[in-house]
Amino acid sequence: MDTLVEIQNVTKTIKGRTIIDSLSFNVNEGEVFGFLGPNGAGKTTTIRMIVGLIGITSGDIKILGHSIKTDFEQAIKHIGGIVENPEMYKFMSGYQNLIHYARMSQGVTKEKIKETVEFVGLTDRIHDKVKTYSLGMRQRLGLAQCLLHDPKILILDEPTNGLDPAGIREIRDHVRKLARERGMAVIVSSHLLAEMEMMCDRIGIIQQGKLIDVQHMTDFVQGKEKIYEIEVDEKERISEILSQMELPVQATENGIALPLTREKIPGIIKEIVSHDIQIYSVKEVNKTLEDRFLELTSKKEGLSHD
Repeated sequence: MDTLVEIQNVTKTIKGRTIIDSLSFNVNEGEVFGFLGPNGAGKTTTIRMIVGLIGITSGDIKILGHSIKTDFEQAIKHIGGIVENPEMYKFMSGYQNLIHYARMSQGVTKEKIKETVEFVGLTDRIHDKVKTYSLGMRQRLGLAQCLLHDPKILILDEPTNGLDPAGIREIRDHVRKLARERGMAVIVSSHLLAEMEMMCDRIGIIQQGKLIDVQHMTDFVQGKEKIYEIEVDEKERISEILSQMELPVQATENGIALPLTREKIPGIIKEIVSHDIQIYSVKEVNKTLEDRFLELTSKKEGLSHD
């Protein structure tokens, strides 16, 4: 896969305070990259630098090899994005809004507008005034606006804010389709961790302006050790036995849970049975992105807002 976005050792300082600290990561063609972090971590600041809304103190950002700092026009023409909420002219129809935005780029035909409207599912309402649109429809119109000039990179900052479950699923499906069928690189920032888990191929977690982890979603969520729940009657006794083996045991409703690699399970079962404790079941408990995210970020406090 080709690398379409390169964040190269980027630092942003405002009034002597380092907001973004030596940030580096790449986003590839055909992937959805989730950008996660607590409030104040620097997500929106980073996105604003990528689209050129604020300057870079040091380092560089390259879009298809073009520097945002030194070749802005060539770099930015490959980007479509919604930073926070899409702003529309509410007294105009959705179609009139798209015609207006199409004038900002060369070569956007009426056929292209029609195709984009069909893609986001607004054909039946595109000639209605935007003030009559629901929040979900406005988000879809914003997405259409982003896609008019056929960008290679799509950047969405909190794209599902305020949407109902059906609207959230629509945006997710559109994002996955754009990456899969058009080979776009999509960067998504969101607080809805369960949604990000279903949408993203890789994630990067930022905290206090520093990147603390970048991994494929499945690798990040599961890790090398998985959580196994062992259903037993004598929870306190088994906890004492396994604690002596320096294993981090947690009590559950039906028994105990502990992190293990698959290879260690037979030895643990053998140890429990050797103490005449009955085992009723052993099952893997899947971690969620929320679990892993909180594990990584809950250690640091004192964060301000983005």
